[in-house]
Amino acid sequence: MSATIEAIKADASLANFQFRLSNQWVAGGENHSRIDDFYGVGQEMRHKQPFFLVSDEPEVLLSQDRGPNAGEYVLHALASCLTGALVYHAAARGIAVKGIATRLEGDIDLQGFLGLSKDVRRGFKDIRVLFDIDADCDDAGKQDLIEMAQAYSPVFDMLSNGLPVSCRLDDGAKTA
Repeated sequence: MSATIEAIKADASLANFQFRLSNQWVAGGENHSRIDDFYGVGQEMRHKQPFFLVSDEPEVLLSQDRGPNAGEYVLHALASCLTGALVYHAAARGIAVKGIATRLEGDIDLQGFLGLSKDVRRGFKDIRVLFDIDADCDDAGKQDLIEMAQAYSPVFDMLSNGLPVSCRLDDGAKTA
């Protein structure tokens, strides 16, 4: 990690990455996505293997329950990003982390998504992240690790601060 930090200090353009995903709707709430290539460290790159994701909705929400729903993927992204940030920054500070288990809960009121109320948010109205950390530090130190994870997690930043998202027609969209 220190070599990466030094390389970016020497050439800030190496810090610019672009991650990509292509998606294809299947039926109902089911979507299939493929993650294959990305841009990083000044060049186009490929993952060692393509990754395939399936999302769907449970039967109670009128689909076939063939995968986690989009909101559940958001929770997964948040959990993995917070955990990664915590582990990397703890290691950089010489704190040994032996284990981390997290539980996430996201509350949503479907009245917003269904257009039944303009006063109800369409997405999660609240997300709670509960950490169980086994590390060489006391509870105050563990709380510092959680705060550090929040400070450095890109997904936490995107969810808690928002970001511009644009949508437009692309007749040449790749299929997943």
